[in-house]
Amino acid sequence: MALYTPYFSETHQEVRRTVRKFVDQHIKPFINEWEEAGTFPRELYLKAGEAGLLGIDHPEELGGSGPDIFMKIAASEELMRAGSGGLVASLGSLDIGLPPIENWAGDEMKQRIAPAVLRGEKIAALAITEPSGGSDVANLKTRAVDMGDHYLVSGSKTFITSGCRADYYTVAVRTGGEGFGGVSLVLMEKDMPGFTVGQPLKKMGWWASDTAELFFDEVKVPKTNLIGMENGGFFVIMSNFQKERLNLAVMANMTAQLALEESLKYVQQRVAFGKPLAKMQVIRHKLADMATELEASREFTYRVAAQIADGIPAVREVSMAKNFATQVSDKLTYEAVQIFGGMGFMRESLVERLYRDNRILSIGGGTHEIMNEIIAKQLGL
Repeated sequence: MALYTPYFSETHQEVRRTVRKFVDQHIKPFINEWEEAGTFPRELYLKAGEAGLLGIDHPEELGGSGPDIFMKIAASEELMRAGSGGLVASLGSLDIGLPPIENWAGDEMKQRIAPAVLRGEKIAALAITEPSGGSDVANLKTRAVDMGDHYLVSGSKTFITSGCRADYYTVAVRTGGEGFGGVSLVLMEKDMPGFTVGQPLKKMGWWASDTAELFFDEVKVPKTNLIGMENGGFFVIMSNFQKERLNLAVMANMTAQLALEESLKYVQQRVAFGKPLAKMQVIRHKLADMATELEASREFTYRVAAQIADGIPAVREVSMAKNFATQVSDKLTYEAVQIFGGMGFMRESLVERLYRDNRILSIGGGTHEIMNEIIAKQLGL
């Protein structure tokens, strides 16, 4: 479906074509097998790194292509055409695990960690969510006890994307008192004594995503692994959330786009009561509404992305964009399954996977309800 948009340059479109070719060659032929297996080969990170995909929107001095939100959006949209939100989430876990290091860590840590991750040689993950609460970051329980030149970290994390096979983890811990003022971020590495990883979690959707629990039993973390200031981690986490929420809005819009495209193809082929579904007014109008809502959501997401790219605070707007995009994807994936009927309930159908994968998008990165609370506060309520 050809779309007019003033946001993407010819360079962005060239990146889009490159990523689409990568997906067609290295992902699509195998994605159904990987979904059923619940994983994908680690070598895909290396291939993505060699193709320059992992470095998009990351600092040039660390091996990336430099900051460019719309280049990242173009690449993300094409990766979503693989038809697996889980694969995209795991392959892209560096986009939430690495920025705190790139933006707040010391030069030694940046140079030691980031280039290898951007090349696909190492995998980075973000570990914030705990069993006692997901969106309530200010009240996290994982404790880092000050032992002079190091911390002893005890606690656990859950629902961690790339949790099983990551090499580096950006971990939120409590170094101070209660509330947001006592939160810090530290870098943890998989081979640290006392750090164990649970079995892959079995999920409703995102099957190909490596998702795990992490356990810390007095893990010795050098103070040189502190990211940013001690007790200053909450601000870093909140800053990091903005692009994560924007990316989730992009994922939701592409999930909806694929659902719409699959539906448009199906109604031309499926005959009922002697004519194609495409000739039935109830179906035609349903698809018209779906296309309209998607167009509005995508344009709003792009506008918010432009605001962020220009350095204009967008806490309220990105929360709105995430909520609106996930509401649209909720509707379009539901309607796509309905249009497909029984075939929409079959695992061989892409819309079945889109329906399952979609459900996490209004939960991850801050729930719909948390987004509404942020919006309400920004409105002065």
